[in-house]
Amino acid sequence: MDASVSQATDQFELNADQRAIQEMTQSFAAEEVAPHALDWDREKHFPADVVRRTGPLGFGGIYIGDDVGGSGLGRLDAVLIFEALAAACPGFSSFISIHNMAGWMIDRFGSEEQRQRFLPKLTSMEWLASYCLTEPGAGSDAAALKTRAVKSGGDYVLNGSKQFISGAGDNDIYVTMARTGDDGPKGVSTIVVPKDAPGLSFGPAEHKMGWHMQPTRQVIFEDCKVPAENLLASEGAGFGIAMAGLDGGRLNIAACSLGGAQSALDRALSYTAERQAFGQAINRFQGLQFKLADMETGIQASRMMLYTAAAKLDAKAPDASKWSAMAKRFVTDTCFDVANDALQLHGGYGYLHEYGVEKLVRDLRVHQILEGTNEIMRVIIARHLVGR
Repeated sequence: MDASVSQATDQFELNADQRAIQEMTQSFAAEEVAPHALDWDREKHFPADVVRRTGPLGFGGIYIGDDVGGSGLGRLDAVLIFEALAAACPGFSSFISIHNMAGWMIDRFGSEEQRQRFLPKLTSMEWLASYCLTEPGAGSDAAALKTRAVKSGGDYVLNGSKQFISGAGDNDIYVTMARTGDDGPKGVSTIVVPKDAPGLSFGPAEHKMGWHMQPTRQVIFEDCKVPAENLLASEGAGFGIAMAGLDGGRLNIAACSLGGAQSALDRALSYTAERQAFGQAINRFQGLQFKLADMETGIQASRMMLYTAAAKLDAKAPDASKWSAMAKRFVTDTCFDVANDALQLHGGYGYLHEYGVEKLVRDLRVHQILEGTNEIMRVIIARHLVGR
């Protein structure tokens, strides 16, 4: 067994601090999120006040340095947090995930001045952050993005648009990938755009299948002027910054799928124990028991793969990117299937909003698309195996 695997498997037994983090998050989710999740979904309400209440708990900068108010935790700790939050509402948890991904990019690649200027307000959740990579014509082919930033005096002037941006219009900071050079990945840079930048606007709210509690809009740059001091690292470094952020983001979104699937299984276990058919609880029928057994197996396999991938990212293992892609692909596919099976086990009641299962199915479906589609995850995994 190589050293990286040993480091990963050693962490399967959660330590006292990790269990405390898990229990604290579960308590917050049960009290502040779960009772309202169906209402937020039905009313398409963004609970910014509840999101901001996660700041004092340390959820605004989970793996950001403590010198700027972050929690300084590891990726496995983060996975535990997102999993617990998603059991109450995957849309809520995924919003916190994206905020953390954007903040981490500033923490990891920003100058000390940038860190001190942006991060204290992000880690406290006074400011909320969006990650802006995808464009109307550049999704999986992210290096083909067209949004352009041109240096003009002490500013960059941005023109273009970003698509499917969570928090757009409500959030305060937009960590944006824009083209400052030639075509291809080496011409991309990362610029932090504040909400009040002149020339920044937002499209109408998208009507989505799931994630109803968080707003999703286009971000539009029309001669948008941003101080040149908001450039992260250097010109041309942006594509690498964006991809580095996605390794952790993929683990986070997998954790959101895992928490949602666990909630779906728990609901199915409760329902099938109570529902009577042909004179007995339906969980006494062997065909249904086999389905429950497969769901539990899928969840536990997902949990082990995800925790291994998170431990590898913490250990900076050379195959951490491959494991992040494998975990994202396997966990989001498997956990969507678990939620869908839970709906089926509820019969007609699973299709009703008040039972909460159909919401889980809708919320988890997008996880197979964002942070890189699962088809792209297969490309990444294959490149690690056989090369380009």
